[in-house]
Amino acid sequence: MSDATTSNATTSDSTRSAERQLPSSPPEFPMPRAAGCPFDPPPALRETQAQGPLTKVRLWDGSTPWLVTRYADQRALLIDPRVSADVTRPGYPSAAPVSGNTIGFILMDDPEHARQRRMVTAPFAVKRVEALRPRVQQIVDERIEALLAGPRPVDLVEAFALPVPSLVICELLGVPYDDHDFFQENSRILINRNVTPEQRTTAHGRLSDYLDGLIGEKLARPADDLLSGLAQRVEAGELTRLDAARMGVLLLIAGHETTANMIALGTLALLEHPEQLAALRASDDPKIVAKAVEELLRYLHITHSGRRRVALADIEIAGRTIRAGDGLVFPNDIANRDPDAFPDPDRLDLHRDARHHVAFGFGVHQCLGQSLARVELQVVYGTLYRRIPTLRLAAPLADIPFKHDGSVYGVYELPVTW
Repeated sequence: MSDATTSNATTSDSTRSAERQLPSSPPEFPMPRAAGCPFDPPPALRETQAQGPLTKVRLWDGSTPWLVTRYADQRALLIDPRVSADVTRPGYPSAAPVSGNTIGFILMDDPEHARQRRMVTAPFAVKRVEALRPRVQQIVDERIEALLAGPRPVDLVEAFALPVPSLVICELLGVPYDDHDFFQENSRILINRNVTPEQRTTAHGRLSDYLDGLIGEKLARPADDLLSGLAQRVEAGELTRLDAARMGVLLLIAGHETTANMIALGTLALLEHPEQLAALRASDDPKIVAKAVEELLRYLHITHSGRRRVALADIEIAGRTIRAGDGLVFPNDIANRDPDAFPDPDRLDLHRDARHHVAFGFGVHQCLGQSLARVELQVVYGTLYRRIPTLRLAAPLADIPFKHDGSVYGVYELPVTW
């Protein structure tokens, strides 16, 4: 027997041995967090990561995709051309039932993903977003003034965390902020894992019709906003009105839901880590504030249902074979707590260099709005606690309602006073 044959046989035996070690009944995913540990990944997810880089899990529909637990493997696979983001491919591990009318470009592969994404890239470029910083600062200052002038205690989510990013994305898109109750109500339905497919489709339909109507208005009366840019693409025949409306829904939801939850959850985490909050409050150095934002993005986990992909070809990882057609789930919460990438990962350390986290994903599907989110969070975290230095919780941590039922994690309410 040749050395090559011996090597192949050994590898095959190793692979079969590793596959035999997989649990006979895959654990359910997403996994529950431990009571009293709202900032940490679920204990079962930690155990899974300690056991190895890949394991099978069971989703809501009974499918059993691979869970990729380690930081380096996630980054490698997210840029691997053998891995697809196309939700219509067999084997794709959906987080919930998907209707054809709700598919946006983030659930597509190149070249169509790239073609549509390029149409909305310019407003989110770093220089364009930096030019918005004074306006973001003005919005934050105005909302803080309203807080200080209002009653105490107050729900920071309703009074501050939601309005700030909603006002910003509405201005960027050209959406009337007066309609915020409507789009926030429907976006909450879309990101709730427990609603029925019919409820999700209805909510998406309402938002699509709403954005379609706005695009129609922009066709007649264009302005200097993102929806007017999409309307021009429709007029030029580069984009259908349906696709333009889908883009609008995606940008509207992503532009306020994730940032709003990050503002509230980040504030709660800082209040629970007073020494870190004190260090942040004491500095007006933009670099220190920016570093704090990156660490909070690493430490907290707003999108905690994992990114979803499907393999287009066989892929070998750590002696196991991901077969073509196998689903893949990438939980960024546990990747951002991987000790090989972040020493002492369970400690919140605002002085840590955490910019290489995967909170915004990695590769061509990396979050389009990450520059805008960073600017908003830098302004909020660099302003709120200095303007209200005695900010504190107005309820015990055990009484704070967390969003365990959604694909976007955070708190429903955050009672505070000062």
